[in-house]
Amino acid sequence: MTQQFYVSPEQLMKDRADFARKGIARGRSVVVLTCRDGIAFVAENPSPSLHKLGEIYDRIGFAAVGKYNEFESLRQAGVRYADVRGYSYAREDVTARGLASVYAQSLGSVFTADGKPFEVELAVAEVGKEPYADHLYRLTYDGSIADESNYVVMGGQAEVVNDSLARTWSPDTTFHEAIRVAVRALSATRQPPEGTSGQAAEAVQAAQDPAQGTEVLGAGLLEVAVLDRDPLSTRGTVRAFRRIGTVELDRLLSSAEGD
Repeated sequence: MTQQFYVSPEQLMKDRADFARKGIARGRSVVVLTCRDGIAFVAENPSPSLHKLGEIYDRIGFAAVGKYNEFESLRQAGVRYADVRGYSYAREDVTARGLASVYAQSLGSVFTADGKPFEVELAVAEVGKEPYADHLYRLTYDGSIADESNYVVMGGQAEVVNDSLARTWSPDTTFHEAIRVAVRALSATRQPPEGTSGQAAEAVQAAQDPAQGTEVLGAGLLEVAVLDRDPLSTRGTVRAFRRIGTVELDRLLSSAEGD
């Protein structure tokens, strides 16, 4: 009879957590930030069809990093949950907090019971009538849930992006200004290639320094969406979620360079 090796529960949980964190860190970063006009989502994502950002319900949006098949299955489950709850009760009963609780239970169950944890990190955002009524929830691979304020950074070099936002984020900005701030923060992770030195390194840094007005990340490398605070007056619909197309985003970033 083959004897099985004993692994302590503490070591098993640590190994699973390390595995999930490494998978998430390999992905590209996503930023979710509040502003005067609503909530903006900005992701480094060159794919035009494999979205990291999505709509869950009227005033609720979703962002994710990690393995696409895993967070896409969670997004679809969230849409089904919201539709059933809104139909069974009332649309007002569908909240980001309720959705985040369901996600937390699912992620926690997979982390402890399944053979492999989900390599994902999620953000669920609900835009309010006023900025103080916005809700941002961050969920990690083990089912942990945090009620965030101001902004959320996930995946990639999150610490670098977070440091940049800490210096530049402001609650009293428009969508366009908030998107530019997020793009600059994401661009801060771009470093000169290894081995580059001297004048060549200085030239690369100058070209990649967002403070000098040159954006490393162009519209083709970004996925951007917003939750409009007052969609009825701006677009005549109760659905707050709207994607920013490549043409509109390119125009927005180009105008920032010319300022």
